[in-house]
Amino acid sequence: MVQELVTARVKPERACFLVGLPKSTWHYQPKRRQDSELRQRLRELALLHPRRGYRFIHALLVQDGHHLNRKKIRRLWREEALSVKTKPSRKIRTGASVPLQAEFHDHVWTYDFIFDQTLGGQALKILSLTDEFTRQSLALRVAESFTSADVKDVLHKVIRQRGAPGFIRSDNGPEFIARDLGIWLAVQDIGTRFIQPGKPWQNGYAESFHSRLREECLKREVFYSAKHAQVLLESYRTFYNARRPHSSLGYRTPDQFAQQARDQDDVLLCGQGTAEQHVIPAPG
Repeated sequence: MVQELVTARVKPERACFLVGLPKSTWHYQPKRRQDSELRQRLRELALLHPRRGYRFIHALLVQDGHHLNRKKIRRLWREEALSVKTKPSRKIRTGASVPLQAEFHDHVWTYDFIFDQTLGGQALKILSLTDEFTRQSLALRVAESFTSADVKDVLHKVIRQRGAPGFIRSDNGPEFIARDLGIWLAVQDIGTRFIQPGKPWQNGYAESFHSRLREECLKREVFYSAKHAQVLLESYRTFYNARRPHSSLGYRTPDQFAQQARDQDDVLLCGQGTAEQHVIPAPG
């Protein structure tokens, strides 16, 4: 109505008064949001992580020191048409839950093999070792073939740096059920838990890690040799532990989650020590 009055040669101030519209509203000029840099950064991150959604990207931006609302990232993500189409997953009826759930860090480790190849067609066998509670990738070893002695060597190096787990879970592969490896684990006081044949979901943490490793690294990299693959996989392992947000950990990285778990354990131990110091012995 104000526009029509102004067109009829009525002054804008008078037209606003007649219509009851504040003059500031008439003179207001909307400002375009300065989101060009943020949009460019979102596109760059989408290229680096093509199978991840806006929640994952938001967690990366927060790690970089940006204080951004997740809803804003979702709006820009959709406007830039960066949404990832996902296939509906088929749920498998297992009939029973997986025994021995990890309850603290270094309670249950899991290891398994995943396969790939070099550009020249050379087969690569990759041993992955994961902490089921913290989701940390403890080792990624690449070789053309593995024996039980090679598996023991990987475990020995990790245990020397981190300490031994309570249990270790695996399938029934020949490298894992070998007699010499079983004796060594028993000497280290490490319990073994083998999944039932034909039920890979009982080793779900290894399967989950392998799917991310395949999607985010193996499908995107070209390996020229086993040594080259080892370098790239070790770089991915560092990124996975220290930089990659994990949805099941509240979009914290595995290293952050592990550190918080250790801090909580230290607080509990300190509290128990203080309580023991204040115990008053009974008379007599």
